Amino acid sequence: MQVILLERVAKLGQMGDVVKVKDGFARNFLLPQGKALRASDANIAAFEAQKADLAVRNDESRAEAQKLAGKIDGQVFVIIRSASDAGALYGSVTPRDVAEIANAEGFAIERRQVVLTAPIKELGLHEVKVHLHPEVDATVKMNVARSTEEAELQASGKSIQELAAEEEAAAEFEIAELFDDIGSAGRDDEDEAAS
Repeated sequence: MQVILLERVAKLGQMGDVVKVKDGFARNFLLPQGKALRASDANIAAFEAQKADLAVRNDESRAEAQKLAGKIDGQVFVIIRSASDAGALYGSVTPRDVAEIANAEGFAIERRQVVLTAPIKELGLHEVKVHLHPEVDATVKMNVARSTEEAELQASGKSIQELAAEEEAAAEFEIAELFDDIGSAGRDDEDEAAS
C-alpha cells in the first residue's frame, strides 16, 4: 500500500515521503496512529495544503522533546527490587516500571516511549533509551538494587557481586584464622606435655 508520511518514521522515511508499506503495517499502525495517509490524489493534495501546519507542529513537538531530553538525559533512577544473593531479580524491570519512577521524579514520559533492548533481570546499573520524539532520544540509567544503601554502593562503582565476593573472602579468612589459633593452641599443649 502506498502511504504519505505525516511525520518522520524510523527506518521508513521523512514527513511528506510517499512510501510503499505492507498493508497490515499501514492498517494496524500507521493509519490509526495518524502517522500516515493513504496515497490517493485527494490525500496528496490535502497533504500539500497542510504541509506548512504539519511542519510547524512537528517543530514545536521536537523542541519540547529536546527540552525534556536536556533535563532527563543522564538521570539516574533507583529501583528497589527483591533479588537472589547472586544478583538475579525475582521478576524483571519493565518499561512501565521505568516510566512510573521517572514520572514520580517529575519527568512526564509514557511507558511506550521507554525502549528496552533486553529485559532487566539483574541488579546493577543499566542504561535505558527513552524515545521522546521520532527525532529525539535520551538515555537514562536505572540503578536496580535491593536497598537504598546497596544502590548508593552501586552508584559509587562497586557491583553487588564484587561486594559479595569480598564479604565471602573476609569470612573465609576469619575462619582460617580461627582454625590457625585453635591449631597453634593445641600444638602448645602438646609441646608442654612432651617436656
